[in-house]
Amino acid sequence: MKGYNKLHMYGSTIPVYEKMKLAGIFMDSGGYCQIMKAYQKIGDTERVLALFNEFESRKFENSRTSLIQIYRILCESLGKSGRAFEALEYFRDMGKKGIFGDSRIYSSLICSFASIREINVAEDLFKEAEKNKMLRDPEIFLKLILMYVEEGLIEEILEIVKAMKRVKMRMSDCIFCAIVNGFARRRGFRAAVRVYEELKSDDCEPGQVTYASIINAYCRVGLYSKAEIVFLEMQEKGFDKCVVAYSSIIAMYGKTGRLRDAMRLVAKMKVNGCEPNVWIYNSLLDMHGRVKNLRQVEKLRKEMKRRKIAPDKVTYTSVISAYNKVKEFDTCVSYYHEYRINGGAIDKAMAGIMVGVFSKIGRIDELLRLLHDMKIEGTPLDGRLYRSAFNALRDAGLQMQAKWLQESFEALQCT
Repeated sequence: MKGYNKLHMYGSTIPVYEKMKLAGIFMDSGGYCQIMKAYQKIGDTERVLALFNEFESRKFENSRTSLIQIYRILCESLGKSGRAFEALEYFRDMGKKGIFGDSRIYSSLICSFASIREINVAEDLFKEAEKNKMLRDPEIFLKLILMYVEEGLIEEILEIVKAMKRVKMRMSDCIFCAIVNGFARRRGFRAAVRVYEELKSDDCEPGQVTYASIINAYCRVGLYSKAEIVFLEMQEKGFDKCVVAYSSIIAMYGKTGRLRDAMRLVAKMKVNGCEPNVWIYNSLLDMHGRVKNLRQVEKLRKEMKRRKIAPDKVTYTSVISAYNKVKEFDTCVSYYHEYRINGGAIDKAMAGIMVGVFSKIGRIDELLRLLHDMKIEGTPLDGRLYRSAFNALRDAGLQMQAKWLQESFEALQCT
């Protein structure tokens, strides 16, 4: 059974146990550990609990180590199946019997209660574990941080950081990133920047995931030079294949009109073996479309096809917008039909372009179909779209349709 468990062949451990039972072979505490572990791994908590009760009824003479292992399996199984309070009862029962838990049981319990957001119980167990010098698992700190983020208790996160320092636990990239993203979500990107800089000055080392998150935060608050500095630092540390970080910097170059820098960075990405994704292509399409560089727009679209990168809603919106700017309306319609054939939904951005396009070239049937599809898909008309569509219908002599549109728009305004 131990061999099968080591190979993660838990489904094979169980038949061995069944054969032992049929042969009348009684297990010792080690056998109970192995079969309970097998049932735990396949998620059968009831069998784990039944085996534990059977084990207790046998009243073996057991070592402290085997008892702790059996209780650990039981507590982990109950906790992961959403029965954290039952797990806590068995844990307290251990103490009454003079069997004091280890760090892994504390870790299992704290993580279980943090997952179901039982804040008070999780905090009490955390304090108890720290007092008993049982805080050895980084997952405890991560789970508590995520719990506080979900509950909006951002200041409590900093207390967890202090506790990590007290027990000399190194802050992992995953935990660092969770803190930065938690502050961004609950307090905004400026708060995320502040906490990042505080932790960095306190010798916390970011990894690739944290770097990607903070680069995005710097870009969101307009601190572009800092974003570039951190990006260079990230590359110097060997994290030169993070497509998310590249995407943030390339989008930032687009916002600031640095097209050449964006294209150079994409070329550098490819040299480093990091393939651009749809986000990066969308940024490039948007920035070239804004300056009406249709040659580059088409080149990028062909490159996406060659690399088998599926276009999304933003891709089509950027391409259609580029052609709309130079009044190549037939091409806009062609790309729009392709988008709809591929299952694309109509949002306000797409509707805003295509209402104007259909109105300008007098394709009233397609304009009406667009308005109909917008109504079905729940895309509301704003004032600008309404006026454009209304004027097109009126100029085409479709007074009934124009009246329908007016009534629909007025009803929408009243709701």
